[in-house]
Amino acid sequence: MGQKVSRSDFEWVYTEEPHATRRKLILEKYPQIKKLFGHDPNFKWVAGAMVLTQILTLFVVKDLTWTWLFVIAYCFGGIINHSLMLAVHEISHNLAFGHSRPMHNRILGFVCNLPIGLPMSISFRKYHLEHHRYQGDDTIDTDIPTLLEARLFDTTFGKFLWVCLQPFFYIFRPLVINPKPPTRLEIINTVVQLTFNTVVVYFLGWKPMAYLLIGSILAMGLHPVAGHFISEHYMFAKGFETYSYYGPLNWITFNVGYHNEHHDFPAVPGSRLPEVKRIAKEFYETMPQHTSWTRVLYDYIMDPSVGPYARVKRRQRGLTT
Repeated sequence: MGQKVSRSDFEWVYTEEPHATRRKLILEKYPQIKKLFGHDPNFKWVAGAMVLTQILTLFVVKDLTWTWLFVIAYCFGGIINHSLMLAVHEISHNLAFGHSRPMHNRILGFVCNLPIGLPMSISFRKYHLEHHRYQGDDTIDTDIPTLLEARLFDTTFGKFLWVCLQPFFYIFRPLVINPKPPTRLEIINTVVQLTFNTVVVYFLGWKPMAYLLIGSILAMGLHPVAGHFISEHYMFAKGFETYSYYGPLNWITFNVGYHNEHHDFPAVPGSRLPEVKRIAKEFYETMPQHTSWTRVLYDYIMDPSVGPYARVKRRQRGLTT
C-alpha cells in the first residue's frame, strides 16, 4: 500500500481567508487593476470553437476501434473537454458576457457543457461561488475532501487511487456534504444535455458518446491537466492555502493556474490574470508556486507530507441571509 501520510488531521485555522485582505491591499496600491474587471469579448468565440471541434470529432471517432477511441479520448478529446469545464468555470463568474447579461452566460454554459456529457454548468456555479466566498469552510466548501476520503486514501497507493477517482468525488461530494434542491436552471441544463446526448447516440451511435464521457472522466483523474485540482489549494507549504501555477498548460485552460490572482480578483477574466501578476508582482512572486501540474500529481502521490488532509479548514460559520 506504500507509505502512510504523515498528517492525521486537516490544517485548522481561525483566520479569515486571505484573498479579501490581499485584494484590498493591492487595490490601494494599484487601483488601475480595476480597469481589468469585466468580461472578455473574445472568450465566447474560443469556447464555441472548442465545442465545434468536439462535435466534428464525433464523426471521426465513430469508426475507431475501442483502443484508439480511448487513446484519442485521453490525448485529445479529454483535454478539450477539460478546457470546456474551465470555460464553464469562467462563465460561472459571468466573464463571458458580463454581469448585466446573466442569461447569456447561462446559455453559453449550456453550450460549453454539451461535449462534457454530464449536466454540470449550473450546479458547478452554485457550489463554486460558495467556494470563493467561504474558502476552507468545514461544511460549505465542497472542494475539500471529506474526512472519510482522508482516512481511506492515506497511503501512497491510496492517494494514487484517489487521484484516479477524482471525477467521481467531485461529482458526488457536494451531494453528500452540502446537498441543495435542484433549481429550474439545473433542470433545464439536464434536459438540454440529455437531449444532446440522445441526438448523438441516435445519429452516430454509442462510440461517439462514449468518447465524450470517457474523455471527460479520464482528463479529471490521472492526467496532466487535472493537476490543477490539487495544485490550487492543497498545502504544499505550511501556512499557504492557495497556489498559482505559471506553466504552459495555462494556454489551454483559460489561465486557471493563476489561482491566487483569480481568487484575489474573480471579476478579472482569465485572459487578463497575467496582467494582474505583472502589475502586483511583489504580492505574488514571493509566494510558493507550482511550475508543473505533472510534478504536482507525482508529489501528491509520493510525498507523505501531502495528501487529502493537506487542506486548510475553518469551522463552519454559515451562510448569511
